[in-house]
Amino acid sequence: MTARDRLSRFRGTRGARPFDRLRGWGGVSAMAGACVLTASLTLLPLSHSVAERPDGGAERTATAVPAATAEECQEPERSVPASNEDGPSIQEIKARENRKLVIGVDQNSYRWGYLNPDTKEPQGFDIDLARAIAKDILGSEKDVIFRAIPTNQRVAALDNGTVDLVVRTMTINCDRIKQVAFSTAYFETGQQVLAPKGSSITGFNRTLAGKRVCTANGSTAYKALEQESYGAIFKDEHDNTAGDKDQLTVPNQLDCLVRLQLGEVDAVVTDNALAAGQAAQDPAVELVGEPLQPEYYGVAAKLGNDDLVARVNKVLDGYRAGGANSRWMLSYDKWLKAALPGISAPPAAKYKDG
Repeated sequence: MTARDRLSRFRGTRGARPFDRLRGWGGVSAMAGACVLTASLTLLPLSHSVAERPDGGAERTATAVPAATAEECQEPERSVPASNEDGPSIQEIKARENRKLVIGVDQNSYRWGYLNPDTKEPQGFDIDLARAIAKDILGSEKDVIFRAIPTNQRVAALDNGTVDLVVRTMTINCDRIKQVAFSTAYFETGQQVLAPKGSSITGFNRTLAGKRVCTANGSTAYKALEQESYGAIFKDEHDNTAGDKDQLTVPNQLDCLVRLQLGEVDAVVTDNALAAGQAAQDPAVELVGEPLQPEYYGVAAKLGNDDLVARVNKVLDGYRAGGANSRWMLSYDKWLKAALPGISAPPAAKYKDG
């Protein structure tokens, strides 16, 4: 029986009051299980084999690209200048028969991207931004198809043409800017440890020695542990092979919370922005220690689609504008402020010279 199977059995033992539906395991169950949306606002799963592309073609093989060196990459969050022009990528989107923008999102990250169990529609901070992008490009927030993608398929989904954009708590870093094209930063975060309350683990430090630590495949957290694990056990015996049992490294970050609840791991390392939402779901876990160096989320497009990124950057310029009444701050107040208090403004845009 898999951890997810055991969680399904565990969920069946829990009741939920009406106002608790979006919290705890009942909320997770509802988020993960609800998949039916209106015809104009669709959430589609990403196939693990051959995924349907927006243009109807077949999936292509993702291309491995070498990582940037420290000398080549100093500020990966710098992006192409904003533009309101309809470049070739946008013209192709508008020429589609269904005239929809396809955006890869999460469907089970509380407060960021998850399914409302009552309306069966995706909602959260990332979803608000995705709708704003669709409205700017195509004229309506409903001109979008949301495609649910796991953490470890975000890059491949863009490379294969399965989605046009990814708005899914995706950290901008020097490795990834060689694989995808990022917008300017729309949120600042940092890697941090999530552990049960009362744990001897006090942060990203030597208290991790000998502890089983869960991360998502291809995540920034996994890279951080590769650089310095403090003796933590964080790799599966057959990582990234057909024999990988996905015990410590998992396809979706939420799977780590599942394993933590079931006692199969001792801690989780992930973005503190995501972990704060998970801690809000379950009072038995908490963030410990301090976050590592600042990192930034960006909207990702296929490498080379700079015209689409430039348009997203134009949307973000307007999204940030307005101070306390900006669309960014209103979305933050609605979704994230309770779990991540103290943020007074979005990160400033940084653009490449020339």
